Amino acid sequence: MLRQPLLLLARSAAVKQLVSAMPVSAGIVHSHVPGETTEAAVEATAGLADEGLLATLDFLGEDTLDAEQAEATVQAYLDLLRELSARGLTRGAEVSVKLSAIGQFLPDAAGFGGGHKIALENARTICRAARNAGTTVTLDMEDHTTTDSTLTILRELRKDFPETGAVLQAMLHRTEADCRALAHEGSRVRLCKGAYLEPETVAFQERLEIDKAYVRCLKVLLAGEGYPMIATHDPRMIEIASSLASRHGRAPGSYEFQMLYGIRPDEQRRLAGKGERVRVYVPYGTEWYGYLMRRLAERPQNLTFFLRSLISKS
Repeated sequence: MLRQPLLLLARSAAVKQLVSAMPVSAGIVHSHVPGETTEAAVEATAGLADEGLLATLDFLGEDTLDAEQAEATVQAYLDLLRELSARGLTRGAEVSVKLSAIGQFLPDAAGFGGGHKIALENARTICRAARNAGTTVTLDMEDHTTTDSTLTILRELRKDFPETGAVLQAMLHRTEADCRALAHEGSRVRLCKGAYLEPETVAFQERLEIDKAYVRCLKVLLAGEGYPMIATHDPRMIEIASSLASRHGRAPGSYEFQMLYGIRPDEQRRLAGKGERVRVYVPYGTEWYGYLMRRLAERPQNLTFFLRSLISKS
């Protein structure tokens, strides 16, 4: 019952102002976001590598309408990739990019194609830097209004960078068909349940229906020729995915599990200890508010701790 109010709060400027007054190291923020700087993200990645875990790093930010901010985000990724390479971490670390953070919503200017073209060119720049560093890029998926644009940009990028990963959200009605379209050889696809507040016209609303959709999508991806990236913390989904992988003769390394930084770290280590590939989604940067609220919506039991952190600052 708390999920919808929390997702609405993710768009509240007033609550954002209050929460942003907290130190980034406080309480639940620090438990989900290792820090604001490139250095903090690289150190977190190194720590995960020491535990046998892979990483995908997200420089936080989205929905930018400022061209300079979009350019700054691209530069942040270039700086990150340079530092990961310098530390010898790129074999086990890639980057995740939200297209809305690199220009997808920018208005058209003098007929140059607007945000779609800007985001595509900026994504190409990041993909080129990632390849030069010896790693890859995955395009994050945002709310349903961006799905067609994001998949179109993915297709364009894959012409030159076929290793570029996709993300699909099982809660959307369309996703099983999208899985079928993307379950081909060489295609990396991260499947998550979905963290956005979507209307019932395009998305399943009940948890049971979302779970059923997730399993249907898992079946498609694990039966296909691509490389599934199974993003879930749900013990039942992990068990089902493992069973389906075995049924389809998939060896460890032909797929991977993905979990969020700070959530079920013992399970991350347990799976890695069994020989599974496990990748941890590591967000960093100053724009952590929207990310944090979506994580709270997914795990409302964290809300009490979060509110206690807010109260204790005064």
